[in-house]
Amino acid sequence: MPTWLIAVLTGAGFVIAYHTYGRFLARKVFGIDAAARVPSHEMADGVDYVPTRKAVLFGHHFTSIAGTGPIVGPAIAVFWGWLPALLWVVLGSIFLGAVHDFGALVVSLRSRGQSLGDVAGRMISPRARVLFLLILFFVLMVVIAIFGLVIAVIFATYPESVLSVWVAMPVAVAIGLWIYKRGGSLLGPSLGALAILYAAVALGVYVLPIDVGAIFGIPLFGGNEHGFLAGLGSAVVLWTLLLLVYCFVASVLPVWLLLQPRDYINSHQLVVALVLLVLGLAVGHPAMVAPAINMSVPSDAPPLFPFLFITVACGAISGFHCLVSSGTSSKQIRSESDAQFVGYGSMLMEGALAVLVILACTAGLGLGVRQEGEVLTGVAAYSAYYGESWGAMSGLVRQVGAFVEGGGNLLAAVGVPLEMAVGIIAVMVACFAATTLDTATRLQRYIVQELAGVVRIPALRNKYAATAVAVLTGGALALIPGPSGPGSGGLILWPLFGAINQLLAGLAFLVVAFYLIRHSRPVYVLVLPLAVMVVVPAWAMLLNLGQWYGESKWLLVAIGAAVLLLEAWMIFEAALMWKKAKGVLPEALPLLTPGAAPSLDGEGGGAC
Repeated sequence: MPTWLIAVLTGAGFVIAYHTYGRFLARKVFGIDAAARVPSHEMADGVDYVPTRKAVLFGHHFTSIAGTGPIVGPAIAVFWGWLPALLWVVLGSIFLGAVHDFGALVVSLRSRGQSLGDVAGRMISPRARVLFLLILFFVLMVVIAIFGLVIAVIFATYPESVLSVWVAMPVAVAIGLWIYKRGGSLLGPSLGALAILYAAVALGVYVLPIDVGAIFGIPLFGGNEHGFLAGLGSAVVLWTLLLLVYCFVASVLPVWLLLQPRDYINSHQLVVALVLLVLGLAVGHPAMVAPAINMSVPSDAPPLFPFLFITVACGAISGFHCLVSSGTSSKQIRSESDAQFVGYGSMLMEGALAVLVILACTAGLGLGVRQEGEVLTGVAAYSAYYGESWGAMSGLVRQVGAFVEGGGNLLAAVGVPLEMAVGIIAVMVACFAATTLDTATRLQRYIVQELAGVVRIPALRNKYAATAVAVLTGGALALIPGPSGPGSGGLILWPLFGAINQLLAGLAFLVVAFYLIRHSRPVYVLVLPLAVMVVVPAWAMLLNLGQWYGESKWLLVAIGAAVLLLEAWMIFEAALMWKKAKGVLPEALPLLTPGAAPSLDGEGGGAC
């Protein structure tokens, strides 16, 4: 089958799913009501609770959940063959991932924008709330550390991407001020900003690549041979420190000032890139150079089942998405009628991106890979990335590079100069990672504030103090010495993230299921997804624990076992309440006085 036809058919399948299964969930399962009051109006404060236009919120939500997840996961998973990865992305995003994101958004929307951790306390039990919040804190700490590392590595590996990513920030602020303060239109300025972004890409490629390693004479990572302090003088550490400062500022600013306009611009960038990638498939006619199912997987690789389902998270289903749905997006929805488009639709768009990543890595790479002055094509080009051991393929630079090189080849097939094409793809990856990084920091601030309420530390209810905790804990993990020296500390716990992230999706399904049970709404659509996302990740975690125990990796064993126990405890709490909950509404939330901020509904002088 032609690769362009795979892209078109899967895209058509996502559109059909949105208008059939997505509509069924909205009408019959969740009972979406366009007239219902929503948190963005009821609690409008001009900072976090801001009624937002549907298209803008879609851009913010999509770029926040996407990050590098739908790129890195599929880029690894094709190691087992392109067909299993493709099937899991398509079926998983339609029947699991989009249902998960949509459900978390609706439940939070009807709980005054509370995180799923707080909602768990009302729907299941107070202990479930604490357990869930602790799991969320750990997951977000790892996300902040890892995504900071990902962006730092991209900047250090592809210096042509640096200028465009940083130029996008002040441009987004200018657009936010223009719309919010002056009541200006949105589409024209955002398209102009997109043109500026691509002009910055060209400048970065041909005139001003910013390579801090070359400028300061420092390596990518610090290495361990000269000690920790010497390792702090690495390119990755320098970029990580700058990114942490940016995260603090971005996560305390009003969402309309930076996050919304920046993410809206990035969503346009994605649409352009997706169209160019599909055109590249149609014009370049690249053949699949990877096996449909890899029958000669190296002995050091984990088995396809169950590890495929924790390797491909974003793009099929990811527990992190429930944090975005219930953390930021539920506070910005201006009408329940927008929830299907934002929650269900964004996940399908991410599935479409993951499909194109699979095709770029399994067909685009075959158009040519440059290694040591030689251009490899066809199977040889694919083997340059995937023909070695699992350990070699699972390196961060290799994972990102497979998509950047393959995607660059596809853009070059439609006439984009190859250097520019690689720069465009690298900037897209870095921009997505940046949106996930600052959104994760904002979400961690909410979690710290909620935990502060539980343990009664009033000082941490302050958004600046809570944000400082979020940045410092994630930064500490990122900057400690890891497998590649100082600055790669996030990689120490990265092997845990896949299983924990997917177990989190199972717990999110559990909370949504309790909401449906208590409100006497149909819950059967969640039974199979809930079972899959509890059993399969737990199975993978147990297999990992056995391996880590044999390798004496005691930190991974201790944390992995602790998380499994927390998950089991929460499921036990839910089992005790299952029969008692049916038809019994939770205690009502206290009445609140709407915020003093003006209603910012996107009309006239409203927010983005």
